[in-house]
Amino acid sequence: MKKLIYTTVFLLVIFLAVDTAFAQQSQFKVLALYSTNVESDHVDFAMDAIKFYGKMAKAKGFAFDTTSNWADLNDKKLKNYQVVIWLNEFPHNQAQRSAFEKFMGNGGSWLGFHVSGYNDKYTKWPWFVDFLGATFYNNNWPPLPAKMIVDDNTHPVTKSLGKSYVAPINEWYGWKPNPRDNKDIKVLVTLDPANYPLGKKDIIRDGDIPVVWTNTKYKMLYMNMGHGDLIFTSPEQNQMFEDALLWLAGKK
Repeated sequence: MKKLIYTTVFLLVIFLAVDTAFAQQSQFKVLALYSTNVESDHVDFAMDAIKFYGKMAKAKGFAFDTTSNWADLNDKKLKNYQVVIWLNEFPHNQAQRSAFEKFMGNGGSWLGFHVSGYNDKYTKWPWFVDFLGATFYNNNWPPLPAKMIVDDNTHPVTKSLGKSYVAPINEWYGWKPNPRDNKDIKVLVTLDPANYPLGKKDIIRDGDIPVVWTNTKYKMLYMNMGHGDLIFTSPEQNQMFEDALLWLAGKK
């Protein structure tokens, strides 16, 4: 009887150890970077995004860490994560840029929102221009809601969307060159031309303007949403935000 008890306890310990190891192995880790010394509307978005993805992490069982210290964008830190999110800022020195390039080259995943994709002639980061597949050209002002066209609602990121939806108030960016002209870019969501003219002070009057896309050479996704405290007020769009992170993490 005693031998049977010992055997049962031993098997239970082995089962729990294997189950724990499996749970740890199946969990992915996300690092979200943000800044607090940037435009207030971008800070508001970052705070809302941290709450949104923090809640999702608890529900889905993955690790979600945040930092406002961009020096954490280094090899030692990044090796602990599968997904990096830039919420409202981007690296400004070569050490941070090089670490990110290495992270992506080694199979890491990136999710960038709004101003994280900003680059122009002064940025001087040619690798990122190729990575994003676009350069900032113009914007509308003030921020406004806008109708979106869903280019591909069979993709894991946009599978929950219909053919179109109305996105909450945001400042929308235009791009030149157009990311759609890059053979490696797959556009998932586009600004509907029915929105034009879009803006009052700064007006987008025409053009093909992608809003959500991926560079197929990497596991990455850029989303132009990210200005203000109303971004997470659309259940449809929120589901896309969730699906985007799960896709980047390699989860269904």
